[in-house]
Parts: sequence; C-alpha cells; structure tokens
Amino acid sequence: MDRLRVGDQVVVTSGNDKGKRGKVSRVIAERNAVVVEGVNLVKRHVKATPQQPGGIIEKPAPLAASKVMLLDPQTGKATRVRFEIKDGKKVRVAKSGAVIAAEQS
Repeated sequence: MDRLRVGDQVVVTSGNDKGKRGKVSRVIAERNAVVVEGVNLVKRHVKATPQQPGGIIEKPAPLAASKVMLLDPQTGKATRVRFEIKDGKKVRVAKSGAVIAAEQS
C-alpha cells in the first residue's frame, strides 16, 4: 500500500461520501484501509472518564483504500499514481506528470 501515505489529499470516489475531499490521517495496511479527516463519520457513545467527558462523539471510521483517489497537485482532480525512479529515489507521479511530495500539508 505505497500509493497512499499519511498527509495526502484524497477524494472519495464511491459511497455515501462520494466527492468529499480530505487529508489521510491514518493508513491501515493490514486491512487495506485509510482514515480520512471529515469523511465516513460515525457516532460513538463514550463513557465519561477523568480525562474526557462522556457523550456521543463523531469520529472518522476507516474507509477502503480502493474507494479513494489521490488528488493531482497540478490539476486538483483525482488521479492514478505511478512510480518512477528520479535521482536514485522512487517517487510517486500523477497522470499529469507532477511528482507527488512525500509529505503534503
């Protein structure tokens, strides 16, 4: 699961949140899933503890990695990713030819 990394900007391609954009906050390689901020929100009932109050909270749930696509840094559209060797390093390249940075903010 090399094509998606923490910090990447992605767009959801299918499901209830289709079209939403967000930043990858966690990658779960064993399940081939990603957690995207603000997407696939679920409600959880939390018991009060000394550190946090109880109540119903919304938090993002994992989403199948096949349901998201990376955003092209040049065009701002969803794109597939290929890998190339540049200056002795393996880099991700979008369809437009733009190199996708290791850490996007």
